[in-house]
Order: sequence, then structure tokens, then C-alpha cells
Amino acid sequence: MSAHPFPRGVFVTGTDTGVGKTLASCTLLHALRARGLRAVGMKPLASGSDATPEGLRNEDALALQAASAPRPAYDDVNPYALPLPLAPELAARGAGVTVALAPLLAAHARLAAQADVVVVEGVGGWMAPLATDLMQADLARALDLPVVLVVGLRLGCLNHAYLSARAIQADGCRLAGWIGTGIDPAMDRIDENRALLSARLAAPCLGWLPWQAAPDPAALVPALAPGLRLLA
Repeated sequence: MSAHPFPRGVFVTGTDTGVGKTLASCTLLHALRARGLRAVGMKPLASGSDATPEGLRNEDALALQAASAPRPAYDDVNPYALPLPLAPELAARGAGVTVALAPLLAAHARLAAQADVVVVEGVGGWMAPLATDLMQADLARALDLPVVLVVGLRLGCLNHAYLSARAIQADGCRLAGWIGTGIDPAMDRIDENRALLSARLAAPCLGWLPWQAAPDPAALVPALAPGLRLLA
């Protein structure tokens, strides 16, 4: 067991949808496990789920489940699996589902009972609502989790990152760190953009996940492992 005083969990959000939150979350899970910690993932709500004999299953939630040890029950990893690949409010409305905070807290409590750390991955960007009257900040505050921001490096990311960091702080949550992801292999001056982010975001960079056609979270552990000591 690592002696590092790692928090009991983190809430992973992104500068937008499609910026690599799941890759970062799964890599984080593998890095925590490499330190001897029991680490499990959670995707409280996922839109865009496929029908299977076991029920609705979401690709991102399955990836989090597979990266977890011990392996948690899918219904705890992903309490709300919605079929339509839409914004959560619209996906829930289309499925006739009412998303509520209590089931999310109960599922998280079950995960926390079997793990040292729970990595909770949000949906889209920070301001994407979970429901009409439920923001992601409400869940992060209820779980008392520090926030990790995934910044997808592409043109416009500086604005998205700075606005997201400001919103996280304004919502009464703590930005504990950020992870950069290479989502545009053709982006110019990536290193200079990363330097600007490091200079202006009031939280440490936990690591950089470069662009890969088929990234393997377990193989990317060395990119995040050193940054874990900054996340206290």
C-alpha cells in the first residue's frame, strides 16, 4: 500500500465532450493500482448505451469497469445507462427516466466500501447538466471530491480550460489538478500551449497523454504515475 495520502476519490471532468476523459480516468485507475491501491471507476450517468442480454451497457462505463480492481458490479459503476447518444437531459427524457442524486450517492457508497479510491467520471464538460435540476457540481459537492480537469489539446483549448477552471471554483469545488490529452495530432505548438496552461491554471499538471490511434491505458501509466504525488 502506498504511503501517499491520496484522496478517497476524484471527480474527472473535461473541457468538452470527446477530450479523453475515459482514457484519462482509466489510466488514472491503472496508475493507482500500480501503487497498490484498490481503485474502482464510476460513470454515474452515460448516454449512448447499447442493449445487451445483461441490460444497457455503455462503452465508457465498461472501460472503467475493466480498469478497476476489484471489479465492481456494472450497475454501481453506471447507475444510469441511457440508450440515446444525446445530452443527458434529452437522453433521460427520451428514455422516460428521472435522474436523481440519491441513487448516485448510494452506488458510490457501495463502490467506496470496496475500494481505497473511486474515480468518478462526469459527462461532457463541467457545465453539462445531469438533469434539469442536477448539475455535476452538485454531485461533486455531495461526494466531497476534488476535481481533475481533462484538457483536450486542440485549437480553442486555452479558452475552454480557463473557463472550466473558473466555473469549477465558482461552484465551490476544488480543482486539484489537470491532465492534458493529445486529441488533435495535427495541432501546432502543442508544447507551447501546454506551457501556457501550466502557467495559468491554478492546479498542477498531473500528466500528458499524447495522441495515439489506439491508446492503451495500462501502457500509459508512466505518463501519470509521477503526477499522482501532486494530487493530495
